[in-house]
Amino acid sequence: MTPSQELILVVDDDPTTCALTTTVLKREGYRTRYCTNGKDAIALVASEPVSLVLLDVMMPGMDGFEVCAALRATERGQRLPIILLTGRDDVDTRLEGMQSGVSEFLTKPVTRHELIARVRAQLHIVALTRQLEAVERTLKQSTTPSATPDR
Repeated sequence: MTPSQELILVVDDDPTTCALTTTVLKREGYRTRYCTNGKDAIALVASEPVSLVLLDVMMPGMDGFEVCAALRATERGQRLPIILLTGRDDVDTRLEGMQSGVSEFLTKPVTRHELIARVRAQLHIVALTRQLEAVERTLKQSTTPSATPDR
């Protein structure tokens, strides 16, 4: 997919952070949406084909770990790349993130270059996974015995 086909969801309770992050992503050609809470993020992922989620940890209501775990519990969210954005850079935060199903971590403040590099890398992994699955389906179909008997 080209960047213009990818929808990136930014989830952060700080509207300024959402605005800055979406501006950087739009300049790279990505479509963006943002939510300022976890409940709205989960609803949006359920209703739209989101390609990747950038998720803040510290939010009122549901924190980023809870949002990630809730997304992973849905069919659409099982394989969705989720990048956790956090000001906390400690082992416990990373472990909790991994347990909730986070794909990648970015520590705030994030540079534009690192943000774009991590987003591209995660989307590339998704594209490669889809290609691999297509090859596996083709191989499986080619090795399935035909319905007609041998002569």
